[in-house]
Parts: sequence; C-alpha cells; structure tokens
Amino acid sequence: MTSNVSFAGSQFLSLHLLETLVAALPVRDENGSPKAIVYGGTERHMITSQARRRAERVHKRNRANAGVGALAGWSTGVRTREWALITGRALASAHGWDADEAVRTARAVIEAVGLKFGDPGKKTVANLTKVLLFAPSDAGARIAAHIHEQAEELRPWTEKYLAAQAAAVTGKGRKGARKSAAAEAAEADGDVAEGGSAADAKLPKLPAGTRAAVLAALAPRDAIDIALYGRFLAEIPDSPNVDGAVQSSHAFTVHEAEQVDDFYAAADDAKLDRKKNALDFLDAADDAGAGMTGYQSLITGTFYRHAVLDRVKLRANLRAAGMAADEAEEASVAAEAEFVNAFVDAFPEAKKNSTASTGSLPALVLAFEGERPYNYAAAFQAPIDENPLDKGGEGPAGPAAVKRLLKHHAFVSRRRPDITSGRLLTYDPLIDELLSTLKDVGATAVTSTEELTA
Repeated sequence: MTSNVSFAGSQFLSLHLLETLVAALPVRDENGSPKAIVYGGTERHMITSQARRRAERVHKRNRANAGVGALAGWSTGVRTREWALITGRALASAHGWDADEAVRTARAVIEAVGLKFGDPGKKTVANLTKVLLFAPSDAGARIAAHIHEQAEELRPWTEKYLAAQAAAVTGKGRKGARKSAAAEAAEADGDVAEGGSAADAKLPKLPAGTRAAVLAALAPRDAIDIALYGRFLAEIPDSPNVDGAVQSSHAFTVHEAEQVDDFYAAADDAKLDRKKNALDFLDAADDAGAGMTGYQSLITGTFYRHAVLDRVKLRANLRAAGMAADEAEEASVAAEAEFVNAFVDAFPEAKKNSTASTGSLPALVLAFEGERPYNYAAAFQAPIDENPLDKGGEGPAGPAAVKRLLKHHAFVSRRRPDITSGRLLTYDPLIDELLSTLKDVGATAVTSTEELTA
C-alpha cells in the first residue's frame, strides 16, 4: 500500500529533543522504582516510549475534542476494554433499552465477533474484554445503533447464545450437578450436547449482517491517531490491523543516572488539631509521630528522546481506511502539525501533582527531513561528565548535550545529502544564547512548534 502513495517532499520527519527534569518520576517499574538502562557502560534513567506515546496520543485527542489545534473536527480513537459497557450505555441512553439487557446484549454481540471477555463470575471484569482495543471513539454508538435496528433478530439470538453458554458452563461442573433452567433450555434446543463441556458448546452463530456491522464500527476508519500510532488485534483475524506511521524511542539521560529515595512524612490533621488545642489527653491512642511515613524514588537529569513520522505511511493508512486522496492529504498535514505539537508539549502524568513534571519545557528541539529515519542516540554513548571545564568535564548537562547533538547532526548531514536543513526550537534563554555562538550546525532557529514542520 505504501508504494502506491506518492508524496512530493521528504518521506521522514525526524524529531530530536533534549529536556531536563528535576525531582520527578514520570514512569515506574513494577516495584515503583525508576526505569533504567545500561548504555555506554553506565546506568541511565529511562522514560519508555510507551509512556510518551500515550501522553502524546491523549494530548492530541483532548485538543481535537476541545476544538483546538489542527485536528479540531477530525475523528480520533479510544483504547479501552470497556466497549461492551460503552455500547450498553449507548443502547440505554440513546435507544431506551433496559440497562442490564443492553450490556448483556452488547457483550454477547461483541464476544461472538471473536473478542474474549473476563470471567463472567467476577463482576469487575465480566464485561471487559481481555485485551485493550483501539477503535474509533464512536464505535460503541455505531454498534448500539445497529443492535437497536436489528432488535427483533438479536434479542432472541442473545437469549439463545447466553443459554448455550450457561449449558457449557454447567457441563464443566461436577458430575450430577443440577442444571440451570437456561442450560436445560439450551439442551432441549440442541445447542449443546447433554453433559457437554465448554469445548462441545454449539453457540449460535452471530448473524452475518451484525458481524459485518460490528467489524465496520471497530475498523480504524478515519480515526487519525490510529493511522499515526497503529494497532494490532490478533483476536479477530479479519479486523484490519494498522502498522503505525510514528516511530518513538525510549528517552534516556545523557549522563549517568542519579536517584534519590525521598523520605516523606504525612501529617494527620485531626491529631495535630488535638495537640494544638491541648485535647490530646482525650485520645488513648499514641499521638506521637507522623500520620504516615514512606519513601518515594525521584530522578533528576537531562534526557534525549527521538521520534520520526513516516509521511508516506500516514497517507497510505488513511487511504486504506477509506479516505479519498485529497482528504487524506488534508488530514495528514493536520496530523503532522499535531504530532509535532504533542512531541514537544505532551508529558506522562505520573506523580504530576506532587512533582509538577508536566510543566517541563524542552531545552532544544531539532527537526529535519530525510529519506530514512535518523536516530542520534550514539551522540550520548559516552556519558556527559558534568564536572567543570577546568576539571576536565563538560559542564552542566543541558548545554553540553546541545553541543554534542548539534555537532553530531552537522557531521551526519555532511555525509547524507538527503538530510534537509534543520529547524531548532528552544525554550531556554541560556541555550538560545549558546545557539547564537555555534556555527555550521546544519539548522536554523525558529520560535514556534508550527515552524518545525517544513
């Protein structure tokens, strides 16, 4: 498909960014500790690409839904396990169905398409799919509308489907166990063999028209962020998967990692009020000490991260989803503008209230085009030594990383004629002064994210 889509300019837009975080924890491992990698023989802090991509995707979606930015008015996707609940709510609110029947029917229909659900005996997961499904935000409403239109056919189908399921579950129970009324009805209708197991269950087939309608609702269609970031759905082989147009690297510190385990003590307001008013004698409990104590890990450092947009792939994805060439071109231009904006502005929200990390701005953004992606992680294989220059070091990591990155870019640009002249954006006045002193860096300064795209 990609080869059938033409694009007049360079195929790949490469973005490189340096940012400094202080006492933050944007992403954690399973133990609540900062994620780390070993690179160049030293341990570095890491912010995973998954965390960054979600932050960027949600940033674009929220702006579009609020009518802000280049994607205002365009469709976006939602990644969730709750499609049966979303569809059920749409059936109840828009079509007047009983809430319980609506969810029950929605789950049966979506499950019959091929998606697996949680254990029906556990209320917390019974109506959740086992995998996250990235689909257009209006998919639930579209499925609900079809179910309502075909209610005369789907209501009896649902009862038959659920009865056959119940018969299968009963068949797996202990020998001689009493069958439920639904199981007995299913056996009487021949939907499951007497005493059959779950594997023997003959679940009624979902009507072909309904299956087609559900697949059409869940298909990527015109959801721009699915075209950008892609999706993979193995459970439904005939539902189209999308190879995303965006590549994202893990961010890592350009210097050796340094971690602080911060001890905190949380006060108990009621206890302190009693002490303040000399009423602590009324409470037999021990009033000494804090209400709660603990540790939290925090990281500080200058990070390098990289992402690339395949412009041809983006247009191919939108065309494959059904857009005409002119519409796909318009959507691609808007998507590129928002992709760049999100790359610069979006930030993972872990511990955002206690660290204010989402207010960080990059020290430098470098953007340029080429015939292939260019990742400049090699510029920081040797960790930056932040000792003063007169002691053999490179000084503070921020300015030192800017010098290294631009030196690396200039060197590569002289050997790769496909690389276009780059654009540089900074939000740091000291870096801005530094840029004015650097020569032949293969890039020019700009003052807005809009100017980072050619």
